Amino acid sequence: MATGTNSYDAFVFAPQWMGDYIVPGYLEDLTDRVAADEALEWADIAPFFRDFSATYQGRIYTIPLDGDFQMVYYRTDLLEQEGLNPPKTWDDYLSIAKTFHGKDLNDDGEPDYGSAISKKRGAQAYWAIWSVAAAFLQSQGTAQGSFFDTETLEPLVNNEAFAAVLEIYKETTKYGPPDELVLDVGDTRGLFVSGRTALSIDWGDIGTLAIDPEISVVEGKVGAVILPGTTRVLDRATGKLVDVDETTAPYAVDGVNHAPFAAFGGWSGAINAAVDPKVKDAAYAFLSYMSQPAQANIDVTIGITGYNPYRISQFENIDLWVEAGMSTEAARDYLGAIEASLKSPNMVLDLRVPQNARYQQVVLDTAISQFLAGELTREQTMKQIYDGWEEITEELGREAQREAYLNSLGVER
Repeated sequence: MATGTNSYDAFVFAPQWMGDYIVPGYLEDLTDRVAADEALEWADIAPFFRDFSATYQGRIYTIPLDGDFQMVYYRTDLLEQEGLNPPKTWDDYLSIAKTFHGKDLNDDGEPDYGSAISKKRGAQAYWAIWSVAAAFLQSQGTAQGSFFDTETLEPLVNNEAFAAVLEIYKETTKYGPPDELVLDVGDTRGLFVSGRTALSIDWGDIGTLAIDPEISVVEGKVGAVILPGTTRVLDRATGKLVDVDETTAPYAVDGVNHAPFAAFGGWSGAINAAVDPKVKDAAYAFLSYMSQPAQANIDVTIGITGYNPYRISQFENIDLWVEAGMSTEAARDYLGAIEASLKSPNMVLDLRVPQNARYQQVVLDTAISQFLAGELTREQTMKQIYDGWEEITEELGREAQREAYLNSLGVER
């Protein structure tokens, strides 16, 4: 599109990239098509995905095909055996992981792992670290944002809160497989469904993969919860950690600030604005068909599709999931964790500013990988991320990036 060759008519991509594509005019505005498309049942798509995965500055540019945010999965049978509750905080997560690490969790005579998190550079690592960081950095609702100060666009990565996040993230490695630093998300999913780990962080995929009899030995033994939170959050004025209370974290539940992280955002379809009108019609018809409930409500129950729930009907109709092989209890647990995340007023949006890949997939990912490998200290890691993000922001223009950041958060000015 940038070169004018326009080799592609339509795309399925991460909605967090919309800013890079919409501002130059590369994507077709789909607002009028959606309004006229009764079969799409637009109102059935959960508000979060309508408002943030599909819409930019009030106009619709993508058709959601998938719903993505991070959750924690746990072995219900193991926790019941030890009389443990699912993790509410990251300290709970570490304690549970420590309890089960080194034990035989699938009766094959081999020691297994307390936790499995994809930490491979270039894979999920930059999302996984933010799954931990989110609750420490954002406590005032979605519009507060978690990556930058909204007034100055100063990165929120060089303070007591992010230091605590790095320590937690590093400690999870103690309870993971010895090769965890090179594991991709497919590897950690395989470990979980083969019964080799007690805990994992992932999108909605594990829930459906766990009921596939060809690959899973944990069917009926899987629970899911909203991302764990924290009892101490960042005071942005001082850079210090402060206790959760009605002022510092007004959306906290039982003294714990949760901030579910919409990592990636969910596969969405868009159309090249430069192609022939008939091609646009055909591309739209295909994307609409894929997203319509008749197709989508089956696709999201099948693990190998990679699609996770994003429609209201997919959350309300338990029968869809029971027919796919989940028990009623497991379906309610799985969908309940997703629904709790979706309804959270403190949902953390993934970074959607221009060139977000440089911030996350280059600077953040590199520094976290070096930290976990022992090449950087905690303080060096924070400084490297801070300086790298500041350099990108200065290069692209602080005010322009700040405007894009505020727009992505839905902040009205």
